[in-house]
Amino acid sequence: MSDEGLRFPQGFAWGVSTASYQIEGAVDEDGRGTSIWDTFSHTPGNVVRGDTGDVACDHYHRYREDVALMRDLGVDTYRFSIAWPRIQPTGKGPVEQAGLDFYRRLVDELTDAGIRPSVTLYHWDLPQPLEDAGGWMVRDTAERFAEYAAAVHDALGDGVPQWITLNEPYCSAFIGYADGRHAPGRREGHGALAAAHHLLVGHGLAMQALRANRRGDETFGITLNMNHVLPATDAPEDVAAARRAELLGTRVFSDPVLAGRYPADEREVWGELTDFSFRRYGDLDLVSAPLDFVGLNNYYPTYAKDAPTVDPDPRRRVATDIGVVENPPAELPRTAMGWPVEADGLRRLLNWFATTYPRLPPVYITENGAAYPDVAVDGRVDDPRRVAYLDAYIGAVRAAVDDGVDVRGYYCWSFMDNFEWALGYSARFGLVYVDFETQQRIPKTSYHWYRDRIAAARG
Repeated sequence: MSDEGLRFPQGFAWGVSTASYQIEGAVDEDGRGTSIWDTFSHTPGNVVRGDTGDVACDHYHRYREDVALMRDLGVDTYRFSIAWPRIQPTGKGPVEQAGLDFYRRLVDELTDAGIRPSVTLYHWDLPQPLEDAGGWMVRDTAERFAEYAAAVHDALGDGVPQWITLNEPYCSAFIGYADGRHAPGRREGHGALAAAHHLLVGHGLAMQALRANRRGDETFGITLNMNHVLPATDAPEDVAAARRAELLGTRVFSDPVLAGRYPADEREVWGELTDFSFRRYGDLDLVSAPLDFVGLNNYYPTYAKDAPTVDPDPRRRVATDIGVVENPPAELPRTAMGWPVEADGLRRLLNWFATTYPRLPPVYITENGAAYPDVAVDGRVDDPRRVAYLDAYIGAVRAAVDDGVDVRGYYCWSFMDNFEWALGYSARFGLVYVDFETQQRIPKTSYHWYRDRIAAARG
């Protein structure tokens, strides 16, 4: 690629991302309460090898070392999440000052290093007492979330220029409440649609609270995970399957937030008798209030193929059981997660996003990266496949910018290897290798490549 092709518009933000439960550890320190991921990971059979986030990367104690590595990496910004149970151990009531103090120290350390903090308020670690009271299946959790968001913003708002309400509500609602593969591990049938809606209500209420106390040039948004969806073949049934996959994976959330509407085909997919009584008058106005930006997490495209539903009775059917299987072209390479690698899928997605939602606010790629079976040899970790992946996907972002899509930044997932949810420590996404026995950090080849790529992008 030419030198010009390596460059991005002036002010384009380069960053890395993490999440609280995946890196912090210290789950029983300084008044932190129990989260649904503590409960889920300690339940036998839920996580590979029985791994938990009890220690993870010990970032709670080693954040200064980690920020120093970020400074040397040359990133403009660091996206991290707040652990709700550190702030309100039961999910409501008075704040735990020790928890806020930790995040204040982290924000100050980042600022001193010249790195802009980007805060995600919810990256899946719901306080367990709120789950015991119904979790995201009930509206009260959305109201508690807004109170929590206001408390964090009051404490940290003077040092944080960018705020994200939710990370990937699809995963919280459908993998957590429909498939049961993530915390809280429930299988609620179509009831997971209520969780999806209440997450968006929580977003809307939190946005109200944040905007009411805006300081200076703060910006507020939400992060959605999306794939560009194509039919596996030209057969009409696969074309229809692709439309259903797009509904479940994207439009359930993007239509209400970005267009102020519920998807027109939702009853066709889930059945005319589906209970949507959890929706209230005014919810759409609340959820679709203008955003300053939208975050987009993407790792691979989806190729949808028609398949029989597992349960023929729509009254019992899980919300994700929509008669679709993924069938990507066999020639596409795969990551360690089994995900197909096709960088042009990200360019197509960004163009689809901008075309589908003409009033789309500026976009940040808030997560993109790949897991591979990295091994440390003599204090070195070579990961050429991750370098190739990142090079191709960053090139796809540049192509979308050239197409006219307003992309303002790119965050690599992840800054370092971490607790990868139900896969435990078996999947490594990091630019920095973590020896989970010793907590030694080793920058990988991709870390050095990304540092050089950032410098080249700035010209």
